[in-house]
This record gives sequence, structure tokens and C-alpha cells, in this order.
Amino acid sequence: MSKSTTSTSAAPASPTARYRPETRLVHSGTIRSEFGETSEALFLTQGYVYDSAEQCEARFKGEDPGYIYSRYSNPTIAMFERRMIELEGAEAGRSTATGMAAVTTAILAPLKAGDHVVAAKAMFGSCRYVVEDLLPRYGIQSTLVDGLDLDQWQRAMRPNTKSLFLESPTNPTLDVLDIGAIAEIAHRGGARLIVDNVFATPIWQSPLELGADVVVYSATKHIDGQGRCLGGMILSSEAFIAEHIHTFMRQTGPSISPFNAWVLLKGLETLAVRVRAQTETAAIIAEVLAQHPKISRLIYPGRADHPQAALVKKQMRAGSTLVGFEVKGGKAAAFRTLNALKLARISNNLGDAKSLVTHPATTTHQRLAPEARAELGISEGFIRYSAGLEHADDLIEDLQAALEKA
Repeated sequence: MSKSTTSTSAAPASPTARYRPETRLVHSGTIRSEFGETSEALFLTQGYVYDSAEQCEARFKGEDPGYIYSRYSNPTIAMFERRMIELEGAEAGRSTATGMAAVTTAILAPLKAGDHVVAAKAMFGSCRYVVEDLLPRYGIQSTLVDGLDLDQWQRAMRPNTKSLFLESPTNPTLDVLDIGAIAEIAHRGGARLIVDNVFATPIWQSPLELGADVVVYSATKHIDGQGRCLGGMILSSEAFIAEHIHTFMRQTGPSISPFNAWVLLKGLETLAVRVRAQTETAAIIAEVLAQHPKISRLIYPGRADHPQAALVKKQMRAGSTLVGFEVKGGKAAAFRTLNALKLARISNNLGDAKSLVTHPATTTHQRLAPEARAELGISEGFIRYSAGLEHADDLIEDLQAALEKA
């Protein structure tokens, strides 16, 4: 195994970095042992041995390249991190045990008591918990804004504002926020912008190119995409990762397991193929549901009637694998629809090869007060549909039959 990797960074840059995303998803970051394996090797080891006490000392000082302990450096993990770095066009990155570990670390690690965070109200319930409930416990103030209103972002800025956080498209209502404009607001105020890019995936949106400073992923979603394991990723500049993320992770341990990193490496090989197919299916489903008499609201970022259609066209390369729709008749009608589905399965996950449906008001966003959900457009009849890899016609027939029960 090559020893060119240090304990503070992923595998060295690949000669494949110049290729297009589909090629990088298959080849970037690969390092082979002396056995010349085709598939990336899985190193299920906790620690490493050294040729001498002197080498061990140099390794811990960062003077000798190599691995020290798998909590913060491992050959398999390094390959996953390098592949994600080159896919995203980042300088550096660190993987985590879960998507929420990535979000929490990216937000919390650079901050101290007295700092201030501004975040969009429309976000995953656990992310909102971190911003709204967890940060204040450590003396870090937070302000929630309507992410679509640039004036609210600007008015929320304070001299002590250090980070802005958003999702785009948002979970679950698929609003699209202006990443470039919000990044400018952050930078004018001396703050950084952190973007959760899960719903867009790195295939359809590149926040760093749009001006964001940090990108986070729940790799559990599209990157694995087959319901097998958990994982997360933080991508940013070399300076941000080295100054804020590496030491925090090394000392606190929200680290991914080598096995999960290996599974995610294999998931990356098919990411572009899966996301393209799922996006095509989601668009077809959205077109059919938009005409359905039992649907009162349909949201899909690839449609001309999306509220931010012009921004979608400017900011994203395609729509999404997700569709949001509201069933007439509220919670009871939504539940009847969900229970009647035969192919799409009820789950709080997304981005899977299997189509999954979620009722956000009673699951991912149930901790919010009813008025807060209403403000975000999460009605009792709202359903989030994650298109899988099944044939679009089968999924449509399944949905149409289920809606007859609504």
C-alpha cells in the first residue's frame, strides 16, 4: 500500500481528476496494494504498526506520511474521501459516520461561544434541531430566516455572524434557494456559507462553484442509494478542513467505518447512472400527478411551474429525484394513499434504488409546531416521493391506483 497519504488528508490527487464526473466516479482516488486488486481493497483495521519508534514519533508529528489510527485515517476511507473531493471539485474533505454527523461537525466545529449562525427555516428536522436547540446550549446564537427572501438573510447578519446554513432544494418542499446570492451576503459579512446538497446530489448541482464555502452530504442517501449503510461527507478548502474539521474529528470521533466507506465507494461507481434514471422517472411522475384531480399541489424542480423555475435553470443541471405533492383531504387522505401503495414503500429515507414515500408532517418534521410546518408549506396532506429505479409506468400505475383510495 502506498504511504503517500498523510494522516490529515485523503488519498493523493488522482490522474483521473481531469476527466468528466462519470469517469471520476469509477476511478478517482483508487490506491492498490501489492496484490493489484480490481475492486478497492477493504482495510478493516483499527491501527497500524511502525518500523521503528522514530518512525512512530515522526508519524505523530506529521513529518512521516502514512496512517496512525482508523478513527481519523484509513486507506479505504481515504479512497472514498478522495473520490468525493474530485467529484465535487473541492480541495479537501472528511467523511463521517452519518449525514447528521457531517452537518453537526461542519456547523459546530468552527464556532465558539458568542458566535452567531443564520439558517434557512426550511430544512431537515434534525438540522433544525442542531441550529435552533443545540447551538444555543453552547452559547452560540442562531437566527432562522425565510431562505427565499434575500433581504431576510441580509437583515439577520450581525458582526458576530460566522456561518450561514441552507439546503437547496429544501427538505421536503423542494424550494430552490439562490446559493450564489446568499454566498455573497455571507462573504460581505465575513461569514462562510455551508450548503446541504443532498437533494440535488453532486450530479445536478455544484455549490462550491456557485460560491459556497462548505458542502455537506448524507452519503446514506443517493451516494449509497441501495439502503445498505450510513455515512456523511464534508467538503471544503484545505484550510477549512485542516483548521476546523480534522482536529475536531480526530479528538471527538464522529468517524465513518472502513466498511461503510468501502460500500459508499462502490455506490459512487453507479451514482451518475442511478441519479439520471431516477430524475427522468421523477419528472414523468410529476407530469402525471400535476394533472391528477386528487392532487392540490405539485412541486418538482424540473417543471416550468416550479416557483423558482428560473433559478433552477441557472443553478442546477437538472431537476431532482424527488417529487412533492399534496393530496386533497389532508392527513387521512394522505395516509390512505400511502397505505394503498404496492411498489413505493413507506420510509423516511430517500435516494434509494427502491421508490420511497414519506409523510413529513408526522415523521421528518413532526417535532415542529403545526404553525411552523404550515409556514414551510408542510401540510397534513403533503407527501414526499423519492423515485427509484423501477419502470416509470409501473410506479405511475401504482400511484394512480393508490390515489383512488384517497
